[in-house]
Amino acid sequence: MIKFTNHCMVSAKGGRIGKSFMKKNRALGFAVIIVIYIIAAAIGVLLYRYLHNFHLFLRVLIADVGATVFVFITGVVLRNASVYDPYWSVAPPVILTGLAYPFTAVDPGLILLLAAVWFWGVRLTVNWARTFTNLGIQDWRYDMFRGRYPRIFQLVSFFGINLFPTIVVYLCMLPGIVFIESGAFNIVTVLGFLVCVSAATLQLVADMQMHRFRRGGNMRGSIIRTGLWKHARHPNYLGEIIMWWGVYVIMLSSSPQSWFLVFGPLVNTLMFLTVSIPMADNRNRNLRPGFDEYAKETNSLLPLKFKGR
Repeated sequence: MIKFTNHCMVSAKGGRIGKSFMKKNRALGFAVIIVIYIIAAAIGVLLYRYLHNFHLFLRVLIADVGATVFVFITGVVLRNASVYDPYWSVAPPVILTGLAYPFTAVDPGLILLLAAVWFWGVRLTVNWARTFTNLGIQDWRYDMFRGRYPRIFQLVSFFGINLFPTIVVYLCMLPGIVFIESGAFNIVTVLGFLVCVSAATLQLVADMQMHRFRRGGNMRGSIIRTGLWKHARHPNYLGEIIMWWGVYVIMLSSSPQSWFLVFGPLVNTLMFLTVSIPMADNRNRNLRPGFDEYAKETNSLLPLKFKGR
C-alpha cells in the first residue's frame, strides 16, 4: 500500500510537471493548437455534409458552430480560452474556399474574393502566431472576465468569447457565400477587392509599427505616437472593419438584391465601436500614464489629423 501511494504521488507530480511543460513550451503549444483546428475543421466538414438537405446558410452555420463548440471544449480542458483566438482569422478562408471548391470553372471574380480573404486571413493569423507565447498565457480580457465572473466564467467564455465572434464572422461571410453562388466580374467586384486589400494592408502596417515600437525598448506603459498611431488609437481595428465592408461590396457586384446582408459588416462595425474599442481604451487608461491626453488628441479609428487637433 505504501509503495502504491508513493507511486501515485510520483505519477501525480509527474503529470503536473508534464502539463506545466506543455503549457510553457511555445512549439508544443503551436502543435496542440494546430491539431485542435484540424479536428475542428473535420467536425465542421462532417456536419456540413450530413446536413445536405438543409439550406446552405443553415448548413454553414451549424458546421461553424459545431467546430466552435469543439474549440471551446479544448479551451476548457486546457484552462485557456485563448485557444479560440485564431478561429476569427482561420475559419473564413477555409469555409469560403471549401464552398467555392465545387465551382471548378476559372472565375476571375471568385479568384479575387478568395485572394482577398486569404490575404486578410493569413496576415491576421501570422500576427496572432507572432504574439503567441504559450498555452499558459491567456488574453488579458479573458483573465478580466474570469476575475469578474469566476462562477459563470465558462458560460461567459462560451457565449461571449467563442460563440459571439463566430456568429459575427458568420454574418460577415454571408455576402461572400452569396457571391460564390452567383459570381460576377465587373468594376464593382474590383472595387470591393481593392477595399479588402487596402484594409488588410492597413492592418499589416499598423501591426508592424506596433511590433517595431515594442521592440524599440520602450517602457511598459508607454504610448505609441508614430506612424498610423500618431492620430488614431486603433488603426488596426479600422482595417478589420473595412475588410468586411469590402466583401459586401464584392457581393453587390453580383447580387445587389441581397443588400439586406449589410447587417453582417454592420454588426461587425458595431461590435468594435461598442465593445472592443471601449474595452481597450479603458485598459490603456489604467495602464498608460497620459492616455487621456492622448485620447483627446487622436481619433478612435481614422489615422488622420483633423483641424483643431
